[in-house]
Amino acid sequence: MLRIDDKTAIEDWELTEQFVRASGPGGQNVNKVSSAVELRFEAARSPNLTPPVKARLKRLAGRRWTKEGALVIQCDETRSQARNREIARTRLAELIASALTPPKKRIRTRPTKGSIRRRLDAKTRRGEVKALRGKVEDP
Repeated sequence: MLRIDDKTAIEDWELTEQFVRASGPGGQNVNKVSSAVELRFEAARSPNLTPPVKARLKRLAGRRWTKEGALVIQCDETRSQARNREIARTRLAELIASALTPPKKRIRTRPTKGSIRRRLDAKTRRGEVKALRGKVEDP
């Protein structure tokens, strides 16, 4: 079980891990040992996440979200399989935690009268400068 916060936890059946050969550091070890992890979370079928949270998670996941509704996280940062597994699980927990917090509602504000007046004055001055750029006529 993967704990996200006090109320939310991901069950083990929702997660599948697959170990594959990694690129990067490791020398000959890279060719022999499957140390990279591919963590797959069945987000669309998860009973622990509400539909709005799933929608936010899908938007945050981007290309990591599959057509089947799964979230795939890959990690091949270290030579250790166990450490890569921890990193992938931590990334998943952080992503879900960020999706759990609803976005702040935008409060519409109006510009002050002073700022409107300053903007219009600046536009007027700029227009006058541009108006003086015409051809010079001989008297």
